[in-house]
Amino acid sequence: MNSLNKMLGAISGDVLGSVYEFDPIKSKDFELLGADCFFTDDTVMTIAVADSLMNGRDYVETLQMWAQKYPGAGYGGWFNKWIYEDFPEPYNSFGNGSAMRSSSVGWLFDDEDAVLKEAEKSAEITHNHPEGIKGVQAVALGVLMGRKGCSKKEIREKLETGFGYDLSQKLEQIRPNYRFDVTCQGSVPQAIIAFLESTDFEDAIRNSISLGGDADTQACITGALAEAHYKNIPDEIAEFVYSRLTPDIKAVLEQLRERTKIDIS
Repeated sequence: MNSLNKMLGAISGDVLGSVYEFDPIKSKDFELLGADCFFTDDTVMTIAVADSLMNGRDYVETLQMWAQKYPGAGYGGWFNKWIYEDFPEPYNSFGNGSAMRSSSVGWLFDDEDAVLKEAEKSAEITHNHPEGIKGVQAVALGVLMGRKGCSKKEIREKLETGFGYDLSQKLEQIRPNYRFDVTCQGSVPQAIIAFLESTDFEDAIRNSISLGGDADTQACITGALAEAHYKNIPDEIAEFVYSRLTPDIKAVLEQLRERTKIDIS
């Protein structure tokens, strides 16, 4: 299969990190393509945002529809309530659920202002805290910059100055004392660093999972950035992940592959 299947990088991170979310590992030496790997809420919500954007559907209705279709995917407590509300309201969250679902914004929009604006819209229906919005914007902008061929140095500097993230730490400094953290401010910078320190797509995923944190979500973020930058996912990984997806999820991925931008007017 064509490994450059836009957004499969994010989904690959989710699937490959799924078995380490509650069984953390502090090493890059682990089984990557394990038989127990599965997609989680990170994949479902990533697909939901893409579906909303490509088909002109309301964010709230689309996220609720996909979440109700996959009710056991692992949603957080507040979001799990939001899914079933008749008149759902944002709940001032700064959790990383906004950032992990944002990669399609970086694939579908072609300039910085449009990406930042749409990323905020995709977040504020649930994660309307400034840190929740910052996280989603940083990831979406990183994907856009990777697509456009920006260097890692350029990406690092842009995300540091634009969002106030400290991306100077090395993974070897972070890893020993890092713990499970689902906040944007406590997980997004680390996921970005995992990408920045990588040598290729697989190395990026291994970096992210080896932090021993929120493995599926952080690897989802790292995978989104890595795919956009390296413009390649090894066929073995792509085929393994794709085989674990359902037909409706595959259909959205295929639709996205055919699209490069959308009219946001």
